[in-house]
Amino acid sequence: MTSNISPFLYPGPIAKTDSLAIIHLKRDLQIPTILRDHDEDDEGYSEGKVVNTRFGSFPHTTLIGLPWGSQVRASVVDTGSRGRRDKQGQNKQKRKREESEAEAGDSTAKKGKLEDGPKEESGGDTNISTPVTVKEEKEAVVASTGFIHLLPPTPENWTSSLPHRTQVVYTPDYSYILHRLRARPGTNLIEAGAGSGSFTHASARSVFKGYLSNIDGDVSAQKKKNLGKVWSYEFHEQRHQKLEEELQDHGLEGIVQVTHRDVCEDGFLVDNQSPGADAIFLDLPAPWLALPHLTRSALSTPPKSWYNASGSGTPNPANGTKEPSTTPATPFISPLNPSCPVHICTFSPCIEQVQRTVSVMRRLGWVDIEMVELSQRRYETRRERIGIDSSGGPQTAPATVSEALARLIEVEGNSRIFHENGEKPEAKREKVNPNNRAKLLENLVEKKTYKEGNLIHRLEPEIKAHTSYLVFAVLPQEWTAEDEEKARLKWDAKGRADGDGKGNEEAVPISKRQLKKAARQAQKDRAEARAANGQNSEEAVEVKNEDETRIEDNL
Repeated sequence: MTSNISPFLYPGPIAKTDSLAIIHLKRDLQIPTILRDHDEDDEGYSEGKVVNTRFGSFPHTTLIGLPWGSQVRASVVDTGSRGRRDKQGQNKQKRKREESEAEAGDSTAKKGKLEDGPKEESGGDTNISTPVTVKEEKEAVVASTGFIHLLPPTPENWTSSLPHRTQVVYTPDYSYILHRLRARPGTNLIEAGAGSGSFTHASARSVFKGYLSNIDGDVSAQKKKNLGKVWSYEFHEQRHQKLEEELQDHGLEGIVQVTHRDVCEDGFLVDNQSPGADAIFLDLPAPWLALPHLTRSALSTPPKSWYNASGSGTPNPANGTKEPSTTPATPFISPLNPSCPVHICTFSPCIEQVQRTVSVMRRLGWVDIEMVELSQRRYETRRERIGIDSSGGPQTAPATVSEALARLIEVEGNSRIFHENGEKPEAKREKVNPNNRAKLLENLVEKKTYKEGNLIHRLEPEIKAHTSYLVFAVLPQEWTAEDEEKARLKWDAKGRADGDGKGNEEAVPISKRQLKKAARQAQKDRAEARAANGQNSEEAVEVKNEDETRIEDNL
């Protein structure tokens, strides 16, 4: 496993070079970037590597070394000619070189002259190429407007900012899924359908229990098993390669193992090794095709003809199913953990997919099957402020009658003066800047305008999420004859069915508490029977004393 600590697991107090950072622009707009202390792509900026946003340009040198959550001001960066100058020169030289080579080819084909062609006239490739110059980076200058916030990489921030290659699993969904799957440090989790890697990063944080120590050079298999791992599968080759690169950049390649495979056809074994999964998440178009590979024994694995839509195969009249046409050549290896129940979740956008998945789950022995739909809505909480007061600041309540009357008298007086003299009346009151320091301190300390106004809560009118149906189920631990024998030897419990079937069964040993409870119940039944037969109270007292004496003798 990797020795580098992933920023998703421990980002540290400050942003470091060659590590992932999240540029927060606003609530629903974030940009991921890997911080570099120099410009590897040679984009032509004198400030080095630069992130350009709608709020300004931010050189990486202004971000490295800052604490997470810092507000960073934009810098003055020439995003026009400076960024394109070298590329234009390179393109111009490239076109000139291509034209000279084309002319040389034409003249060679026509005249057969290889030595005196246009290459000599143009000076050859050595004359066209430009010398490589190393630019000296300069310090960035702070701009007058624009800022961003520098955030650490977390699965939540990554989900909001990652490049979408497929439809992603958002935070409300995967947080509930991991909770229902009992994902915790040390869990082995199977993920089929990695896609853009949103659930992959979240599950890696949930199952992480530490890195392997390479000091001794040898690590036991039991220690590897207890550390926890995410076994991710993706059938699309380009998405698989891109996800591998992201995991390496994020330092998660030792916790997540990505395999390029179609699990519906080839199953979940990796190098003929079982993942030993405790939890399973299937984000597939047809999850019912992958479920037959998630069994504990070969006897419970149905043939492909049993769950395929084509239905080809030989019918079995005994149980109504179809027998496999061929027997597997390799021995069966279960990808599940044999020593504990396995929890599963399937992610489907259509109810028809859910119906078919549930039908196959029931046939394969899954229990506690349940479907859940999640819908996310945000509540906006703020204080409602009404109107504008005379000083230009916010007014927390409507004007009073006296204030409204004074304002009407002032407006009518100004109108009368204007019609009589034809001149605009001079302002009688001095305008005060409502944003000066004295006014702000007065509002904050004395008036406390931040506490004034009605506190309102508003729900978003639209649901900003996609439709998703989550199907949860549990596969119980397999109970064999050997397990039954071990249980009998451990607890030494004998049932009444262990006799010869002729009434000579051995009695099951019971505790004193159980014996007292049985005697009291028998005494109560006899008392009710005597009351029904009309026995007097003296006879009932004598029988009660006899029963108590009998109970004490038995104990």
